[in-house]
Formats: sequence, structure tokens, C-alpha cells
Amino acid sequence: MSLATAILTGDVAELPSRRDEDWRWTDLRGLIRKMPVRSPTEVGPPQNPSFAPSVQAEEIVILNGDRRGIDKIVVPEGEYRVVRLRFISRAWGTAHEGGLAIEVGQRAKLLLLESHESEGGAYVSSIYTSVYVDLGAEVERVVLLEDDEDAVTVVQTDVTVREAAKGYSQTILLSGAKRQRFETRVLHEGYGAEVKLDGVYLLADRRHADLTTMVKHAEPDGTTQQLTKGVVRDQGRGIFQGRIVVREGADGTDARMGHHALILSERAEVDAKPELLIHADDVQCAHGNTVGALDEAAIFYARQRGIPDAVARAMLTEAFVGEVIDRIGHEGAREAARAWAVKRLGDS
Repeated sequence: MSLATAILTGDVAELPSRRDEDWRWTDLRGLIRKMPVRSPTEVGPPQNPSFAPSVQAEEIVILNGDRRGIDKIVVPEGEYRVVRLRFISRAWGTAHEGGLAIEVGQRAKLLLLESHESEGGAYVSSIYTSVYVDLGAEVERVVLLEDDEDAVTVVQTDVTVREAAKGYSQTILLSGAKRQRFETRVLHEGYGAEVKLDGVYLLADRRHADLTTMVKHAEPDGTTQQLTKGVVRDQGRGIFQGRIVVREGADGTDARMGHHALILSERAEVDAKPELLIHADDVQCAHGNTVGALDEAAIFYARQRGIPDAVARAMLTEAFVGEVIDRIGHEGAREAARAWAVKRLGDS
């Protein structure tokens, strides 16, 4: 069952529901009673990019799921590419699905600036991507989801990392929607592969965001570093589900997961479920999870130094999510992510 299948068939029975443990907090079948008609594909040229426009990159645009003849992004062996990948929903009350494959060859490098943009309203969207990181390759992927507040969107990614890959690094920035879910599934297929999975969700009003990850270590000496932070106010709802599986024989695995969230209003909600499933010896694995309010002692000390209460709270909140953004390697992408966070927090 999946949203993509439901869009293709028009059958709401194909939607995931709360009966599925991994979807219990993002129930789509209880929300969508009738599938909308398909979105149009002839919708004209896209607007100027809003995410990282200062970074020089080749641009690929997918409008309403229409790949326009593009099946995959390939980075040949030893080459370096910077790609701005834009998934645009220019739809009003309709549904679309799409996606593509990404292949990064041996010792190649890819900087992927990916954005999911709204130029419509109340749409339903399902996007799927697969990423293959070959021997000694390196990928940095920064993803921004800016959906309409009445949209229902699901983005799913399958990542396969070969042996001795220098790294698959991913940072997800979510602002929520009526229902918004970003799901990443990673397979450590070779020994010594390095993976970093980070995320930030900033939610206000009644927006809902679900950040779900599943990582499988199948070979020895792989590393996974994961840090997710969220800020939720008004009646927003944030969800984090992280599962790391260390299979038998994957000795030497080093996997660490952290999720931390701030709740800034009485009606906001955060649900978190970190999991470690370990079937190997000689591993280092840990997870941490905290959900709470801003440190009132820190606010007090700031006010004692003449900083107004509202400014002190804004500074502490920006510093809280800034720990994740500072881990982005590319300077231009990092500054774009920081500007997005400051604007979202300021608008809230």
C-alpha cells in the first residue's frame, strides 16, 4: 500500500492507514475519502528558484510529476556535478506522482539541492527517488519541503551505499502541510560506508510533518550519524521515527541517532519513536530523544543582560536548530538553509 499506488489506481483502499505501525501517526486513509483527479502536466514554465539561487547549478524541473523525458541523474566515474532538482506542484485539488533515479559513479561527487515547491493548493503528491552511491563516491543532498498548508505530500527515498563510500550526507528541511512525510531508507551494502542523516522541522499553525528513517547495516565497519531537531508551536504536530538495524555479521558498526524537539505552545504535539535493532557483536550504537520547552534559566540570564524576552527566545531557538544546519558541508547550501530557518522562525 502506498500513496503513489492510490494515485495511479484511484483506489483509496491502497492508502496507508494507522493499522500500519509505521504510519500510525500519519494516517492517510482516514484523511482522504476520495482520490482527486490527476494533475495536468502542461502547466507552463516554472518560476525562479527560491532555494539556494546563489549556488551555480544545472537545473532539472519536474512539474506535477512529469519527468519530461528525464529518467535519471548520472554522475560518471570521477566527475563532480552540482544539480538543482525542483519538484513543483502547480495543482489545485488534484493529485500527481513521479520521481527519478540518481546514480553516482565510483569516486564521483554530487551536490544535490532539492526543493519541493508549492505553486498551487490542496494537492496530493507522491515523489519517489532512488540514490545509488558507488565505491568511493560522495553525495551531499540538501532538501527543502515548502508545501501548501492544505497539501498532502509523501516523499520517499531508497539509498544504497557501496563499500568505502566517502559519504552520503542528507539534510531535510520541513515546514509541514496538512500531511507531510519524508521517508528515507538506507542500505549499507558495502563495508566502511559513511552515512549522515540530519533533519529540521519548523511547524506552526496546524501543520503536520513526519520525518521517518530506516537504516540497515549489512556489512562491517559502516557508520551512521543522525541528528534531527524540531520546533513546534500553535497546533502543529511533529513526528520522528528512526530505526537502525545492524544485521548479523555487520561487526564494527558505529551508529548514533539523536532527536530533540522544542514545544512552544500548549496545543502543539511531538511524537517520537527511535529504535535500535542489533544482531551483531562488537558494535557501537546509541540513540537519544528529548522533547521539552526552552530553558527558562537561559532566558532569565539573557534578560539580566538587557536582552528583551522575545529576542532571547528567538536567539535560543535559532541556536537550537542551528546545530543541525551547521553540519551542512557546502557553504552556499548551508547559508541558504540558515536563511530559510531564520525566515520560518521569524514568520512564526
